[in-house]
Amino acid sequence: MDIDAIGTARRWSILAIALSATLFSNVFINGMAFLIPTLHSQRGLDLAHAGLVSAMPAFGMVMTLIVWGYVVDRIGERTVLTVGSALTAAAGFAAAAADSLPAVQVWLFLGGMAAASSNSASARMVVGWFPPQTRGLAMGIRQTAQPLGVGLGALVIPQIAATHGVSAALLFPAAVCAVAAVLSGVGLLDPPRPDRADAHPDELANPYRGSNTLGRIHLVSVLLVVPQALVWTFTLVWLIADRGWSAPAAGAVVTAAQLLGAAGRIAAGRWSDRVGSRLRPIRVIAAAAAVSMALLAITEVFDSPWSVVIMLVASMVTVSDNGLAFTAIAEIAGPFWSGRALGVQNTSQLFAAGVVPPAFGALITSAGYAAAFGVCAVFPLLALPFIPVAADPLRD
Repeated sequence: MDIDAIGTARRWSILAIALSATLFSNVFINGMAFLIPTLHSQRGLDLAHAGLVSAMPAFGMVMTLIVWGYVVDRIGERTVLTVGSALTAAAGFAAAAADSLPAVQVWLFLGGMAAASSNSASARMVVGWFPPQTRGLAMGIRQTAQPLGVGLGALVIPQIAATHGVSAALLFPAAVCAVAAVLSGVGLLDPPRPDRADAHPDELANPYRGSNTLGRIHLVSVLLVVPQALVWTFTLVWLIADRGWSAPAAGAVVTAAQLLGAAGRIAAGRWSDRVGSRLRPIRVIAAAAAVSMALLAITEVFDSPWSVVIMLVASMVTVSDNGLAFTAIAEIAGPFWSGRALGVQNTSQLFAAGVVPPAFGALITSAGYAAAFGVCAVFPLLALPFIPVAADPLRD
């Protein structure tokens, strides 16, 4: 079977289901950030401690992303998405039923370990079913799962937490992950790939040996994820605690920001298809991320109302590179290594994203939001010289 063996409608339906499964996993992974206001105001946790609680799914993901990638390389995408989503749902329901905060943290950690399954599996699903000339767009759409998951979490979780408490709020990500398990089991089809016995030795060779291209892309992505994680984690509490907004209004702004981020990822993917490059656009996005975070710091210093507008812009810009890096890694690594390579990519990014909430929560507590925004402007600048444009997978 090849990628032309199914119709266009079926290919796009597979993308829609893979997107949904990854979106719902991201509600679990990233939605915990929207418990921070409740943990801070009702449970009395400081921002560093509340940020640590919210980061537990990310730390769990770090433990298993490469393992899930290996499993995907061996047994296929559909099974991994179905089983992983079901395990994430089970952990979410257990966290909601837990009677202590330490127990909640343990279940969030275990849920993150299970939710890691969606990242490599859904990315390989897209790369496997879409040809190179439309793959950037398809992966850009798939990558909207993260901002849309954050947006959905921002719209629902803080309102439930504020009204009914943390335990009730945890039921929402558990329920949507259960839905993802059913959709994946019923509607997905593994993409074709060559048999290992018939593969050329170059296809089976470790892509990390003899080349630093993948390592450089991983490093760039880690540096670029820092401002992204800061914006995602603290925008809600910034608007509520620093700007005096209500929880519903702040949640609506965060949701709007994530919708803009989703649009940015789609546009970046289409851009890469049009210009025949995955990595050159990342260079432009990194520069724009540095500028937007610097402007956010400046407007915060002067308590300008424009800071909210700049935050919306930063929310879009800082996430736009992710799909491009994912697509480049899958294309460079090939069908027998892409699961593990994507696992390494996610592991490095999620580790950085897990460190950001407690580290920057402490910085905000001691020095304020402007200092945190300013520090984040440095990371995209550090990324610029490491982008391996000459090794672009679409380069002639």
